[in-house]
Amino acid sequence: MNKNKGPVALVTGASSGIGLITAQKLAASGYRVFGTSRRPNPTGSQAFEMLAMDVDKDESVVNLINQIIGSTGRIDLLVNNAGRGLAPAGAEEFSLEQAQAIFNTNFFGVVRTTNAVLPHMRSQGSGRIVNIGSVLGFMPMPYMAFYSATKYALRGYSESLDHELRNMGIRVSVIEPAFMKTSIEANSAQAEFQMDEYQEVRSAVEVRLTEMLSSAEDPSLVADAILKAAQEPNPRLAYTAGTAAARLKLMATVLPARFLDTGIRKHLRLRTQ
Repeated sequence: MNKNKGPVALVTGASSGIGLITAQKLAASGYRVFGTSRRPNPTGSQAFEMLAMDVDKDESVVNLINQIIGSTGRIDLLVNNAGRGLAPAGAEEFSLEQAQAIFNTNFFGVVRTTNAVLPHMRSQGSGRIVNIGSVLGFMPMPYMAFYSATKYALRGYSESLDHELRNMGIRVSVIEPAFMKTSIEANSAQAEFQMDEYQEVRSAVEVRLTEMLSSAEDPSLVADAILKAAQEPNPRLAYTAGTAAARLKLMATVLPARFLDTGIRKHLRLRTQ
């Protein structure tokens, strides 16, 4: 039974950045929105409800989904936005525990939340799932190997899942932005085992990323792409968000591999030989 007059949306990681703007935009578009965060800090002026949920923990996810279903009777849109980052460093500088932690949030957190929502979407015969990926899900980023790996995995999962669910009235899309003006980089964990062999290039890449972030686009562009994926009658499997992401997607599509490889290294000011 539908206990709610309008469509119901769940947005993970909605306390700031892309998640917050997305929740606000969905609410303005007529959705009843539930945002989540590990430690929500709601204000009286919010146009949506903030609830506590940790996407790393099965029990937390299941309990929150059941709470929303008990209140509304349905979930029409799931936006899997919660994620974490790692500061740039060589892959071997990160511990296995750090690699597992970022996968637990960025990939398995999406799987965990999706699996909790799907039975309800199947029973209502409809639903949209929008996963927040990255251009690093189709283009490698030196010194961000594990973050890139989570986004590559998310892209493959999302595309496969869409094929599996579309005959049940459920569609899945992935949004792939470039760098946006958010706080995820500021909260990224440093590599546990920093090595002298990577010190110079690690510092250089950090400087270059700071430059790139200073001219990054507004996260509202990602929210616009999410709303488009949620409302189009025939959603695409993947959407870029912003001009930088569109340009990178075109480059990845048309450039021969050797030219793309050189372009990536030049853009980061790394030696090309």
